Amino acid sequence: MADEIRSPEQFKALGHPMRHRLLFALGQREATISQLAVELHSNKGNVAHHLKVLADAGLVTVAARRPVRGGTEVYYRRSTPAIEFADPDTTAIALRAIVDEIATAVATPVLTLRNVRLSPSQVARLTAVLEELARDTDDAGPEHPRYGLLVGLYQPG
Repeated sequence: MADEIRSPEQFKALGHPMRHRLLFALGQREATISQLAVELHSNKGNVAHHLKVLADAGLVTVAARRPVRGGTEVYYRRSTPAIEFADPDTTAIALRAIVDEIATAVATPVLTLRNVRLSPSQVARLTAVLEELARDTDDAGPEHPRYGLLVGLYQPG
């Protein structure tokens, strides 16, 4: 189930590539500010600031609080499994964040861009296959490496 970005707060929250990177990281597991800072090669203050913006926009929630030595550890998660971008500016920022993530790929990524003419029935069939692939690919679990899965079909302007 995907939530479409609608509110001005959500559009503003998605105006920074670090927030997209946080949403990518939280897409697979709950995490603390410290865990996210290590994973994203950032400092805790920066991560905390961007998480607060995402939380205020309703895109991130607190998943759990656990007592630790002299304090409380807060785990965050994405509010929904998927986010739909309908706004061109937000989509462009999201794609820049994806490019940044792909640039750090451990192995050579599989990326293919092909222009092809399609009938309406082909578009419908391909859209259904891509949506099924994105929705139904099972997670193998935390003992396996994380991969980004980017699927898309668009008609250039």
